[in-house]
Amino acid sequence: MKHTSLTLSVSKTILFTCLLWVGISTAALAQWSLNNSHSQLSFISIKKGDVAEIHHFKQLSGDIDGSGSAEISIDLSSVETRIPIRNQRMRDLLFEVVKFPDSRFHAQLNMKEIKAIQVGNSKQLDVMGDFTLHGQTKHLKLELLVSRLSETRLLVITSKPLLINAGDFALATGVEKLREVAGLPSISRVVPVFFTLQFDMER
Repeated sequence: MKHTSLTLSVSKTILFTCLLWVGISTAALAQWSLNNSHSQLSFISIKKGDVAEIHHFKQLSGDIDGSGSAEISIDLSSVETRIPIRNQRMRDLLFEVVKFPDSRFHAQLNMKEIKAIQVGNSKQLDVMGDFTLHGQTKHLKLELLVSRLSETRLLVITSKPLLINAGDFALATGVEKLREVAGLPSISRVVPVFFTLQFDMER
């Protein structure tokens, strides 16, 4: 009788361990998808010395896989400046979307750090990644604040804006074309970029 009870106890322990392992493995291999409706990437342009305007992109996509490989894609044709003719000029003269339809950022995240964040808490993370824009790729550092909104929802925001220099991405000529066509004395070649990205775990 004691032998039977011991056998059942061992079996239950093994079963519990297997279920726990499956649960951990499932969480570790979970895929996180960017929720475009609850995300936004914006940038600030400065013209005539001190006139600043905020613009954004309406279409973002991306995911984070179980290993922490993250990729974000920006549809450059979705640029929104609240002035239709300016949207078109940015698409055609600056981004040249016919040749370069999107911009991408790829990074390797430490999923152990992210999974350790409790619901309702946040963690500051520095992430290095490759940013590709207008056919040019640069290795950049992002300073992020990652918050766990729920077991299946992450919020990633820039704790400090990312400064993008047009000259680093072969965009200086496009900036000059925009300045000329708009009849402006100057447009800054350096723009601050900031974002709020929500990722939902795929079930």
